[in-house]
Amino acid sequence: MRWPSRPRTGPFRNSLAERLRQAVATIRAGGIVAYPTEAVYGLGCDPFEREAVERLLALKRRSPAKGLILIADDFSVLEPLLLPLEAALRRRILATWPGPVTWLLPARAWVPRWLRGRHETLAVRIPGHPLARALCRAWGGPLVSTSANRSRQPPARTALQVRQRLGRGVDFLLAGEVDRTAQPSEIRDGLSGMVIRPGRATKGAT
Repeated sequence: MRWPSRPRTGPFRNSLAERLRQAVATIRAGGIVAYPTEAVYGLGCDPFEREAVERLLALKRRSPAKGLILIADDFSVLEPLLLPLEAALRRRILATWPGPVTWLLPARAWVPRWLRGRHETLAVRIPGHPLARALCRAWGGPLVSTSANRSRQPPARTALQVRQRLGRGVDFLLAGEVDRTAQPSEIRDGLSGMVIRPGRATKGAT
């Protein structure tokens, strides 16, 4: 899918730069933002702000034991959170990004349990959606990325669905288009190579 460089109507009237500034300000204040990924809307917050993460999990009704995905615009932002990777594995991971593959990789011991859940790994991804990457770039660090829905409910694929299903639980909505024909990202275990969750593993789309 070709992503529009700039939407033209409705909630898109403010400039992209202004909307990104508002989203970043919300994250810095401990808020929750909704933003488009390739297939669905995501919810994000500062991963190192525990109260924000706990509020996000409560909004989704998601068990903290499951852990969360972190996204960034470049692997150098995520790498400090991970144990060193063998060169061959690193090349294999980078070949799938930006795009629809989330990798479970061994995390450093200091990475908070509210991000890892019950696991010793951390889920990480470089998204293919330009708006999600622009948000990460403007934020300047990793960002929580989990689907915009209550647990066991379908994820939102439009800005309207985000508002209808999550209401005031979302502090800022960075509206944009998603590919409604796509599936959520594939999840792979980095050490075993096992596919934990299948997806449409085409680079640049989820």
